[in-house]
Amino acid sequence: MDNEKTNQTGRVSKTQPVSSCPHCGVKLSSWEQVLLNVDRALMCKHCWYKIILDVGKDLESESNLSEEK
Repeated sequence: MDNEKTNQTGRVSKTQPVSSCPHCGVKLSSWEQVLLNVDRALMCKHCWYKIILDVGKDLESESNLSEEK
């Protein structure tokens, strides 16, 4: 279920992976994208901006899905 979220209607939708720094726009390498998906946080090498993916909503939706099963 990587890159998937359940919306309010109960449908599962894939989220767009982060392919560039939202601060300076420099394209992230494939390895940096993998690290970001695993660790949910990454420091941009170009501008030192800390990219953090929203973890709270992902954990809540995953815990709700596991409890329903």
